[in-house]
Amino acid sequence: LTGKEALTHFPSLGTPGGSSPGKGHVKQCELLQLSRKQKRLCRREPGLAETLRDAIRLGILECQFQFRSERWNCSLEGRPSLLKRGFKETAFLYAVSSAALTHSLARACSAGRMERCTCDDSPGLENRKAWQWGVCGDNLKYSTKFLKKFLGQKRIGKDLRAKVDIHNTNVGIKAVKNGLKTTCKCHGVSGSCAVRTCWKQLSPFHEIGRLLKLRYDDAVKVFSTSNDAVGHSELAGPHRHGHSAKHPALPRPTDLVYVEDSPSFCRPSKYSLGTAGRTCSREGNCDSMCCGRGYNTQSRLVTFSCHCQVQWCCYVECQQCMQEEVVYSCKQ
Repeated sequence: LTGKEALTHFPSLGTPGGSSPGKGHVKQCELLQLSRKQKRLCRREPGLAETLRDAIRLGILECQFQFRSERWNCSLEGRPSLLKRGFKETAFLYAVSSAALTHSLARACSAGRMERCTCDDSPGLENRKAWQWGVCGDNLKYSTKFLKKFLGQKRIGKDLRAKVDIHNTNVGIKAVKNGLKTTCKCHGVSGSCAVRTCWKQLSPFHEIGRLLKLRYDDAVKVFSTSNDAVGHSELAGPHRHGHSAKHPALPRPTDLVYVEDSPSFCRPSKYSLGTAGRTCSREGNCDSMCCGRGYNTQSRLVTFSCHCQVQWCCYVECQQCMQEEVVYSCKQ
């Protein structure tokens, strides 16, 4: 999340026995891999350490879900080396990390887990009435404002990688913003909408992850070019229709961008464990995932619940059935 460290699983960060909640919160901040400024912000924001931990878990799980059928499966092994490079995979990591943090912060505000923020207060919506009816809008406004301060984004004129990382971080934030919906609830007699309250609600994170995966599939390779009009360098991509060679196309704000081609991820390296032993789908991705090495076929018996019936009054009774399942895995 800092842009310098790998996303890692953290141990349980619950308040240590015998410590006060305040001291427990400070200790949680110290356990996180944060810069000095970020730790200072964390100590001043009760509830932030827990939210950061939730965001890291959310980002990791979504990344691994979206890449479950790819050669690079977003494993934690090789993450530090990957973040030092400018691959498409690095671009996705920055985007999904910032999206997860934005999403988690906004949800933490509306759930009352953060002391310095509460429900969304967007103008034009009856948020106070919504709160009275027991609902609370996700506070994306506070989330994005705090995130920019937390990440300490600055415009760096010459550093291409810094520009790329900031761009991809903002792509993740925009993906969350694009998924913000207005949800309404009717309170009229017999379900009519004579009385209605509305509030802002974020899309499920799976939808955001799916959108970012599409951005990854269409990621744009960029380079740095000087812009005499504004007096600094900027990112430029391949020529598009309507752009001259003298004026290369700028990547769109929603494009994930990268600066160097990715390795194959077929064999073990400092970036991944390779694909040997990975399960695959014979009709789907075995040829691609196994990199031409072929795959092993193995049969196994699996147990599952079957012939389920609802019993009066309140439980379901199932039998246990077995069936043969064929598993395919990439050869060494």
